[in-house]
Amino acid sequence: MGSKNLMVSVSGIRGVIGMEDGLTPERALRYASAYATFCKKGKVIIGSDTRPSRSMVIPAVISGLTGCGMDVVDIGICPTPTVELAVKEMKARGGIIITASHNPIQWNALKMLNSKGMFLSPAEGEKVINIFEKGRFNYVPHNKLGSVERHDFVHVHIKRVLELDAVKSTLLKRRKFKVALDCVNGAGAVLSPHLLEKLGCKVVPVNCEPDGDFARGPEPVPQNLKMLSEAVRENSCDIGFAHDPDADRLAIVDENGTAVGEEYTLAFVVDYILSHNRGSVAVNLSTSRMNEDIAGRYKAKVHRTKVGEINVSLKLRACRGVIGGEGNGGVIYPPLLYGRDGAVGIALVLSYLADKKCTVSEAVAMLPAYVMIKSKVDASRAQVRKKMGGLKKAFSGAEINTDDGIKFDFERSWVHIRASNTEPISRIIAEAPTRKEARELIKEATEALVG
Repeated sequence: MGSKNLMVSVSGIRGVIGMEDGLTPERALRYASAYATFCKKGKVIIGSDTRPSRSMVIPAVISGLTGCGMDVVDIGICPTPTVELAVKEMKARGGIIITASHNPIQWNALKMLNSKGMFLSPAEGEKVINIFEKGRFNYVPHNKLGSVERHDFVHVHIKRVLELDAVKSTLLKRRKFKVALDCVNGAGAVLSPHLLEKLGCKVVPVNCEPDGDFARGPEPVPQNLKMLSEAVRENSCDIGFAHDPDADRLAIVDENGTAVGEEYTLAFVVDYILSHNRGSVAVNLSTSRMNEDIAGRYKAKVHRTKVGEINVSLKLRACRGVIGGEGNGGVIYPPLLYGRDGAVGIALVLSYLADKKCTVSEAVAMLPAYVMIKSKVDASRAQVRKKMGGLKKAFSGAEINTDDGIKFDFERSWVHIRASNTEPISRIIAEAPTRKEARELIKEATEALVG
């Protein structure tokens, strides 16, 4: 729904600032009003990443919320998971995070939370969209307008991470890791450096000014981490960490300055948590098979879900899982939150390395080796459905999953084809023990779809 400059979905509204068909002050206000009408009454927590456009979006959001009688607690610039934790701890009716996550600087967005501090379920999101489209907002008279207060919650987030039993603070203080940290001048800059210091680490900051000047591509993928890699090498660091602008994702650079890929963040944490606490794991369908291999060592079950954080979160709750997340560097640790949190990821990865008494490259070598390749083709959802027969023929003998597009699982490899929720394209992701095998899977899937 929307245009190339605006997307309205069950997960919120996002758009390009300054475009008539993008995220305008009016749309931000109307969507916040729709959300407030959905909430009915109570307290809403708001926070934002560092994008300069927050100075336009935040007042519009506050106007929509207070105009419908909601009380607002503004916790300022902070990571997305900080807002989630604040909703949970302050027993709020919900929360709005003003962030476009890894989207380019010209974008901004409103992400909605429910009273559990989790993203809205698809059913909840549909209700907000319906109110937004009909324009029937619960505006209140002057004597019933909501209030606004400001509150710092970052220090509480840090405190809660340090209180986790799985975070080996004493061990880490003895280990004294030297850590390079790239926050892309986003919201992580107000939290992660302080957390690392509390864990006894020496911090080498890279892009740690929370001014919204994204000095690299905002997504923490290997091609965007050259500055971090150089900082690790030049300062002889033990590890490098990188966030996206709202710090719910975490990528790793090893002690040699090599970006190991986001899949290893979750794999390290899954190995660490299961080694101390056996239980179920939940990940999405496009996350590395490393997690099944690791879980197999501990006789743990891995549940696969549709792509999307809320799907993993809901499955984790339902199966009472001990750890979960997404292969894009998103760690979900239930004792803290049912949402991705880069800060808890930092603390758990460092605890894992200290526990194992190993370097990052040694930890990588201890895990099963796979190569993942991601591609996309010009094919709509309808075209994918139309080509299902050809795809099944191309990958005969595979175990098939159709929960989200179609995924073909082999003994040591897989390929997942799914239509994008935001573009008229389809994404193809393949993983295999070698690059050659992964490329062959991508080639076969592409030919079956558009050949």
